[in-house]
Amino acid sequence: MLVTLKDVLEIAEERTCAIGGFNGPNLASILGVLSAAEELNAPVILMHAQSHESYMPLEVVGPILLREAERSSVPVCVHLDHGVDIPYLEKALNLGFTSVMYDGSTLPFEENIANTQKVIRLAAAKGASVEAEIGVMHGAEGSVNHDEDPASVYTNPESAKEFVERTGIDALACSFGTVHGIYLKEPKLDFDRVAKIRKLTGKPIVMHGGSGVSHDDYRKVIARGVRKINYYTYMARAGADNVKKHLAEAKGTVLFEHIESWAMEAIHDDVKKTISVFLESQTPVV
Repeated sequence: MLVTLKDVLEIAEERTCAIGGFNGPNLASILGVLSAAEELNAPVILMHAQSHESYMPLEVVGPILLREAERSSVPVCVHLDHGVDIPYLEKALNLGFTSVMYDGSTLPFEENIANTQKVIRLAAAKGASVEAEIGVMHGAEGSVNHDEDPASVYTNPESAKEFVERTGIDALACSFGTVHGIYLKEPKLDFDRVAKIRKLTGKPIVMHGGSGVSHDDYRKVIARGVRKINYYTYMARAGADNVKKHLAEAKGTVLFEHIESWAMEAIHDDVKKTISVFLESQTPVV
């Protein structure tokens, strides 16, 4: 069933758990994620990132995401991830996306607030939810380039409080030690910062760069107020690794549908394990 981000975050708040947000730049990813969520009877967030436009255009993937969400037996939010251009977000809202994330994190503070307020008005007209970001995360989806020090752009808790008060967003993405893409070394997360931001804002916190984080660290951030975790790179790598394995073992003719099936199988398994951890109820730490 198609629901908003606010709807699934309310479920997360009730259970003191997190809901997984998974990018679907191809049909194998979309179906793999949904089958895993349905097997667990778990709410899920299906996402399309603006950076994935070259893989599958918004006008193509949007109707597919919405159709599959409506047909699903579990609550599914269809969310635009890392929208940096307001007209692009507006296009997603007009297609029927139930949530959008405006990413103005690289802009000056006042400009980020002003643009987020515009997005809030656009989303409100469609009954959609809004996630926004303050603080900058290094890396890009699927990349391997994390020699940078993420602490240099961690979210300031007081700035986060002002940002939330002036925008009225439904969820806040912030920087506290994760990065997008594949980790070259174990991430060191600032758990106290997460707890302080949550206490000052009262909003569900979103963790981007969730791939590669340990299960124990997932549990710690959830206990401190993270209610949505974005997860993509390691899921995509699991699909690719399974394809490589089967190709190496293949004896006869391999068709493209075999490749899709192998990828979807591994994505399903990886996402199922990941959702199972996210859904564990945690004791709040304040």
